[in-house]
Amino acid sequence: MHNQVLILDFGSQYTQLIARRVRELNIYSEIKPFNNPPKDLSPYQAVILSGSPHSVRLDNPPHPDLSQIRGKKPLLGICYGAQYLAHFSGGSVAPSATREYGRAHLSKFKTDEAFLKGIDEGTQVWMSHSDTIKELPENGVLLASTEDVVNAAYRINGEDTYAIQFHPEVYHSKDGSTFLKNFLVDIAGLKQDWTPTAFVEETVSELKEKIGDERVILGLSGGVDSSVAAMLLHKAIGEQLHCIFVNNGLLRKNEYEQVLEQYKGMGLNVKGVDASARFLDALKGESDPEGKRKIIGRVFVEVFDDESHQVENATWLAQGTIYPDRIESVSASGGPSVTIKSHHNVGGLPDYMKLKIVEPLHLLFKDEVRRVGKSLGMPDNILGRHPFPGPGLGIRILGDITAEKVSMLQEVDAIFIEGLKKSGLYDKVWQAGAMLLPVNSVGVMGDERTYEKCVALRAVESTDGMTADWVNLPYEFLQKVSNDIINKVKGVNRVVYDISSKPPATIEWE
Repeated sequence: MHNQVLILDFGSQYTQLIARRVRELNIYSEIKPFNNPPKDLSPYQAVILSGSPHSVRLDNPPHPDLSQIRGKKPLLGICYGAQYLAHFSGGSVAPSATREYGRAHLSKFKTDEAFLKGIDEGTQVWMSHSDTIKELPENGVLLASTEDVVNAAYRINGEDTYAIQFHPEVYHSKDGSTFLKNFLVDIAGLKQDWTPTAFVEETVSELKEKIGDERVILGLSGGVDSSVAAMLLHKAIGEQLHCIFVNNGLLRKNEYEQVLEQYKGMGLNVKGVDASARFLDALKGESDPEGKRKIIGRVFVEVFDDESHQVENATWLAQGTIYPDRIESVSASGGPSVTIKSHHNVGGLPDYMKLKIVEPLHLLFKDEVRRVGKSLGMPDNILGRHPFPGPGLGIRILGDITAEKVSMLQEVDAIFIEGLKKSGLYDKVWQAGAMLLPVNSVGVMGDERTYEKCVALRAVESTDGMTADWVNLPYEFLQKVSNDIINKVKGVNRVVYDISSKPPATIEWE
């Protein structure tokens, strides 16, 4: 039985990143909403309190009962969690005179503390709060400060309770993983034994027990998530798995044929279904981003309903849903996080479709999925493929969708992606794609005036999709790609490059 860490979610968009950082230490973690914690806490060897958009100074702040945790299990409060521990334990929290957001540096170290082992004074951390802890809680011991925040880190005497006002889970906290390891391994005494291989063994065992001798339908996209989900299910149930690859008319150029070809020799039972006309007809005239997502999701389900009737005794629908899909679609673990956008395979099935859902990857981030795929022996050309949105080019065509626009964007996208590969840049980019904008711009070709479409190119670097920075592609590369697109794609006379980071922008434009 693996050690387990319980993360109580107070609504931070970065709660899943805490879980990811913990799992990077090969320690299993689970996220539960603060207002619905597990009744049985015995499986958990340590507890972490997440950040939150709320303030402890509100009339009715998030306020769980920690009586079965405080002093009984190692406890770490992060940001709101740290303020919570201070506010309700004899300390005080007040509005900060200067809201600290972004990079800060720790100072005034208490050097003999296990929590600070291996961390140098001045280390960079990431702050995000408008409140600050003015007075430590009863028996509080100050561990570190920053220039603007006196009580940046503290512990409570007599118990293994620690608290920090910064976010160790965020990439910009340079020693974030060290803080978590010091707490979980050195202080809480947890073992680091949750590995990709262990995940495969346990997931395969769970799938065998859950599915039994029933049949499963899985929608393959050719991407990392659905491919790894398929291989996990194939390892568990073999020929009971029926894979379907749907052409929704919004795929990349020649992708339908290429995806079917790449699965040959992998042992999977795959059927191709060309439903492109069905999707494009349903999308006709729809320009609202959420409206398009919902239509694509609905038709996707309808196609699967049709196909499920052709697979005798099919009772399960498998999906490659991963953690970021959920955090951006619904409240995490039923908790209080804010919805950003709908995801095409999150939210269940309509009543008329009688298939049960199985999501073997729903607790993993993209980088974890790749590590699991590697442990399954999957080829690099699949594991290294850039993420591609489920709604496909439907959310990269801003405004309404037509077959002509899809064809135009497919050509643009093909030139961009192929250019990245030929230039040796593809594997240095986490995700790349092109957007067709709903504007025309004036141009000149030869002696003629043109009034044609503008496309935006996007390339980002990330590890999990939760945060991302734009990639500084060489000017010479962008110049060549721009020229190729304008010269070869009829109807496009302008190319721009998106240099927005996430946050505040999302990776996709819709």
